[in-house]
Formats: sequence, structure tokens, C-alpha cells
Amino acid sequence: MTAAIRFTRPGPPSVLRLVPVERQAPGPGDVLIAVEAAGVNNADLLERRGHYPVPADAPPGLGLECAGTIAAVGREVRDWQVGDRVCALLAGGGYAEEVVVPAGQVLPVPRGFTMIEAASFPEVACTVYANLAVLAGLRAGQSVLVHGAGGGFGSFAIQWAAAIGATVITTAGSRAKVDAAYALGAHTAIDYRTDDFVTATLDATNGRGVDAVLDVVGADYLQRNLRCLAPDGHLVIIGGSATRTPLDLGELMVRRASVSATMLRGRPKAQKAEIVAGVIRDVLPLIEAGRIRPVIDSVFPLAQAGRAHELLESGRTVGKIILTSGAV
Repeated sequence: MTAAIRFTRPGPPSVLRLVPVERQAPGPGDVLIAVEAAGVNNADLLERRGHYPVPADAPPGLGLECAGTIAAVGREVRDWQVGDRVCALLAGGGYAEEVVVPAGQVLPVPRGFTMIEAASFPEVACTVYANLAVLAGLRAGQSVLVHGAGGGFGSFAIQWAAAIGATVITTAGSRAKVDAAYALGAHTAIDYRTDDFVTATLDATNGRGVDAVLDVVGADYLQRNLRCLAPDGHLVIIGGSATRTPLDLGELMVRRASVSATMLRGRPKAQKAEIVAGVIRDVLPLIEAGRIRPVIDSVFPLAQAGRAHELLESGRTVGKIILTSGAV
């Protein structure tokens, strides 16, 4: 037997329990990771509440990213071997002592990183890369508005965009988070509690607007995000409220703009493997060069997953919350 965090009914953080579970064996194209650290994401909170569409083939349990050591490999796996220090993009199950993952979703631990640091980036790196680099085509000399500077996605997106030579404008909900955004490389950081981010974004770009928007808020920000876009700009929605909301097609057409709404977890394995390969090729060198650093807010033992969820729900965090097994 091994152990994992489970819950038997949706509810508050207190429903999370560390319980014994059966050991898993990797399939032909999988690896088994002895988990040492796992990242906590907003999607985990939604799933715990019963508000997240879990893919039918997802492993049981919460957790979309982890780091650890490969304990076993499937017979068709050639690129990894037992003992390799790795991190991984998961469809679920990371809040555990062991997890099985397709080999194409495994990444090496960046040079110089601890397991705690390595567990902080697979989900955010793959999401930011797939949406800003691939979908929006953000490149050096362009500008981007990143919402949620204090979150895991925001703190990574600010650094990645600045590292490739883009100008970063971001929003945050406190003075401390505004200051953190500047430290991460933002050109302009807006406290959305006191300032209108549309006006501030247009002022920062001399009225032109930004080439891309990375949004984690959803319906409530849709129309305002569109007003922030430059001609041929791209709005990427990766989270937030999914309630019905009108879309001003005239606003899109005048700007020749486009909108994408994506989720990483439910993508086919082949797409995830392609994204992971792109991150290894294009993002990992920036991480290992120190141009993108891990931003860790707090670390909790695996058994205290409920406390970790409470903290993330509080909105007080800057960066990632990590759970650790007894191995760390």
C-alpha cells in the first residue's frame, strides 16, 4: 500500500484526508514517480468543491504537477530510467506518495532546483507556453497584460514574457503583490482595487493596447479585456468564471482580434506531450539560466493539504503552495 489525499464528497478543505491506497504499476508508455513534492493549483480547489470537469481518464485524486524520482518504467519507455530526478505534468493524482504518468509528460528537474522548486512549474509553464507562446504567438517587442500577478500562473507568466523580451503589464489585488510583480519583471503593475486596469493599460501603451491578454478571471473581465487589446491582439482565457456573458463582435472585428478559451488538463496525451516538449526546448533553458525563478509562497506536509487549500483560498499568497511527502 501507499498513501494519497482523497475526499469522499465535495466540500470545504476539511474533507481532504490522507488515506491508504493501492500501489499502481506503470503501463507500457508510463513511468511511476515516487512523489517528493506536488504543486497546489486553483483547479484543485474547484475540483474539491465539485465545480471542475474532471476528464474521464484522469487518475483519481487531486494534483496536476509533481516532482520526484522515477521508481519504475513501462516496457516501451526509452527516454527515462529508474532513479531519474524528474517533474511532471499530470491529469490528476499528484497529492500522493506515488503517481503514474505518461512518459511524454515528464520533464527533467532543472539544474540547481530542489524538488520543492521543481514541483512549482510544470502546470504553469505548460499552460503559459501553450497559450501565450503557441496560441497568442507572443514574441519580443510585443506587450501582454497578465491578470493575477500574485498567483502561480501570473508570477510565471510575468517572468517568461519579460525573459523573451515582451513588455509586461499586470494586475494585482494588493500593494504587496504589485511590488512583487515589479520584482518579477513587470513594466507596469496595476492595483485593480484602486485603479481601472483598462485605463491604466491604455495609458501604459500610449493608447495602442496590448498584443495579448492572459486572463484567469473569465466572464467578469471579458468586455474590459477586449478594450485592452491592440489591433490583431489575442485574448486567452485560462480560468475564472464560466457564466454566460455577451461577446461584442463589433469590438473584435474593429480590432481584428481573437479570443481563445482553453483548459490543459483535458487535452489528449499527444497534445500534452507536444507542449511538454516545447517547454523543455524553449522554456527550460530560461529557467536554468536564472531568468525565470521559482516563486514559492508556502510549503505544507502532504497530510496538511486542507491547510494548503485554506491558504490558497484566502487570496494572500504570492506564488505557489507546495505539498511535500516524507521524502523531502
